[in-house]
Amino acid sequence: MEFTDQYWRLCSSCKKPIKYSSKYYECNVSTCTGRRTGYVFCSVPCWETHLPQARHRDAWAIENSSPSLVQYQQELKAESAVSKDATSGRRLIIKPATPAAPSLSASQNEILVVVSKMKQYVKDRADMNTAGEVADTLSDLIRRACDDAIDQARADGRKTIMTRDFKQD
Repeated sequence: MEFTDQYWRLCSSCKKPIKYSSKYYECNVSTCTGRRTGYVFCSVPCWETHLPQARHRDAWAIENSSPSLVQYQQELKAESAVSKDATSGRRLIIKPATPAAPSLSASQNEILVVVSKMKQYVKDRADMNTAGEVADTLSDLIRRACDDAIDQARADGRKTIMTRDFKQD
């Protein structure tokens, strides 16, 4: 959003300027007032024009007052102080100071492979049987590989594990 001292924002429908310290309207639906969308309207008829595209089940316009020029400048200054790290364009993932215990403690003992398919693979490939504890060992290997991939993705500043995060020997 570009700053100007002439008006606060433009109406999301008609693009008419909404001045500082003046009345404007917002949709009551949270997706319309979120940070990314931030729809504002100069009048109720302008608000009504967004309804066909938004397809809300139940919505109404909320009357608000825009901030003064000084208040808006202070808001922008506070936002820029918070988003200093965002200038790189990368999302930062901040690790907690002390690692939290995994919330899925039961998953530490769960089998992570489909045992019947694994046994069938071994049988088809080498005509051998598979011992029961092999599934536990394979699950431990998968857990370790996933933990390493999680660490790698976190180090790269991502919240998504990708193929490249797994070590390929």
